[in-house]
Amino acid sequence: MINDNDVIETLDELEVFLRAVETGVLGLANVEGVALATNNANGRPFVAVLDDKQQLLLGRWVSQDVYENGKDMVRYGTKKVH
Repeated sequence: MINDNDVIETLDELEVFLRAVETGVLGLANVEGVALATNNANGRPFVAVLDDKQQLLLGRWVSQDVYENGKDMVRYGTKKVH
């Protein structure tokens, strides 16, 4: 499920998205992980929210800059304390 209208353009937007996933604001069930990936058909980068069976629950397109520079944030999570 990737909505073409929702593109994460900046690292700040990526952080907001990851926090929404981490805190359950998006209401997704069985979230087990988040990954940056590329679409097999066209190479377009996206952030994927995966369930316990590594199936895509939610995806958002990301800019090339976010794909290249957001890997640590996706890998280690957001650092800010709520």
